[in-house]
Amino acid sequence: MAMRLTKLRSGLQSALACGAGHRRSEIMRRTFASSSSAHDDEHETAKWEKITYAGIVACTALAAYCLSKGHHHFEEPPAYPYLHIRNKEFPWGPDGLFESKHH
Repeated sequence: MAMRLTKLRSGLQSALACGAGHRRSEIMRRTFASSSSAHDDEHETAKWEKITYAGIVACTALAAYCLSKGHHHFEEPPAYPYLHIRNKEFPWGPDGLFESKHH
């Protein structure tokens, strides 16, 4: 008999807790200070989506313009004797590892 009462009591407590918790979540909805209607949120989202697309187009156009212009090629510097002093041979050969080899 005591076991039945314990099961009944725990069942009632869980049913009340679930029901009260459900009602409590409906009553106490969290709202933020800046929250407004859904229409305003949709309007802001659409506005920033348009701004983003306009920015992408503007940046792409600017990059295409900058990359399509020619660039100035500088003259080769004179081969000064002090620029490539090698006191010891490199393991990979006479030139630096990433230098172009003109031998």
